[in-house]
Amino acid sequence: MVSTHPTGVQHSGSQYLPQRHDISANSSPNQELLPLTARVHHHDLLEIGGCDVTTLVEQFGSPLYILDEETLRSACQQYRDAFKQYYKGESQVLYASKAWNCLAVCAIAASEGLGIDVVSGGELYTALQAGVSPEKIYLHGNNKSREELVFAINSGVTIVADNWYELRTLVEIAQPTQPIRIMLRLTPGIECHTHEYIRTGHLDSKFGFDPNDLDEVFTFVSQQPALNCVGVHAHIGSQIFERQPHQDLAAVMVQWLRDATKYGLNITELNVGGGLGIKYTESDDPPSIEEWVKAICEVIQEACAAENLPLPKLLSEPGRSLIATACVTAYTVGSSKVVPEIRTYVAVDGGMSDNPRPITYQSVYRAVIANKMSSPLTQTVTIAGKHCESGDILIHNALLPKTEPGDILVVMGTGAYNYSMASNYNRLPRPAAVIVANGEANLILQRETYQDLIRQDRLPERLKNSH
Repeated sequence: MVSTHPTGVQHSGSQYLPQRHDISANSSPNQELLPLTARVHHHDLLEIGGCDVTTLVEQFGSPLYILDEETLRSACQQYRDAFKQYYKGESQVLYASKAWNCLAVCAIAASEGLGIDVVSGGELYTALQAGVSPEKIYLHGNNKSREELVFAINSGVTIVADNWYELRTLVEIAQPTQPIRIMLRLTPGIECHTHEYIRTGHLDSKFGFDPNDLDEVFTFVSQQPALNCVGVHAHIGSQIFERQPHQDLAAVMVQWLRDATKYGLNITELNVGGGLGIKYTESDDPPSIEEWVKAICEVIQEACAAENLPLPKLLSEPGRSLIATACVTAYTVGSSKVVPEIRTYVAVDGGMSDNPRPITYQSVYRAVIANKMSSPLTQTVTIAGKHCESGDILIHNALLPKTEPGDILVVMGTGAYNYSMASNYNRLPRPAAVIVANGEANLILQRETYQDLIRQDRLPERLKNSH
């Protein structure tokens, strides 16, 4: 984990505010560090969604996830409207809810016309409880249980079949009078890393059918009246900044559509996955949502025209680029430690249990002090979590103003894979989450209590009073 702070003069936390102060369709959330509504009001305090962050911490405690509704809705709208603008056929944007699956987020995505991509029975249940139409829910996963498959079938959602075991299981449990609506996940032989990609005949991934099995898969599915195969799906990675890999993917997938017709399969949907990156640091330069969508739509339409194929319904599954920038996490600063000539540690009241990405993926974040937004960045510190792990470090080499116990430290871009991957390590209760809009804050996830931590514990009678 390294700092990618640029060299040169650093000003204050205000430098991280959105560069476009007129919130409009031209402000692509994934290209900002803070939510679109982030401001500094006259008391030098950070404000998001019209709410003072320090006041939110006083009211709801810390650590605290703060979700900006306007930023989330803007991202949803930009994806939805860009597909309508650049694609001549039918389209459907799905929110990849593994990034953050909860009732409020699913409900907002659905209210903007998005469907939901789920990867477990629990995520499916949450989406349904949030009121999402089953026709707009797609179930992924490389090892779905029989119970999850039955739940999905009974709920009327589309199942993205990942492997032979799953296809055969679906045939076994299908009802004769009700074919199961499926898509096929195929491995395209395109692998993306953040700044490079390779193309191979075989991709080392646990997901999807190998492209060399295409003939056998299409043959099997075409012979199963219990399976209604409506589409093909592929996904090539995450936090991607390049356009070319997705354009290559789109071209490959249109070839699959052409091949499917030879087997009598009526493939009408094509899902190009997601993966558009976001700006976690100043050096990150992802394409805008509109630019990414435009590139995808153009190559699909060109490839279909070249193959003389009708345009399929075009699906995509953005997750991180929809939700990450919309949320920040607020912490309260506690202890500090100076190791002479090495580093200064500043500890906060959370860490790897509410954001496991730094210790898991060496992910890099930026932070500000919410109550000192105009103070000069005079110290370089290592922001440490409170867990009993030496590796519980949120940010190495963070540039901050002089900090004191009680300051409110805000880490940006924490909407994706923070709450969804949170744990109770060291038996810390998971934080609360609030959604903010127009000066109003509403609780969307209640803070866990110590009682919650032992709710599932069971103490056998023979162990009671045994000591």
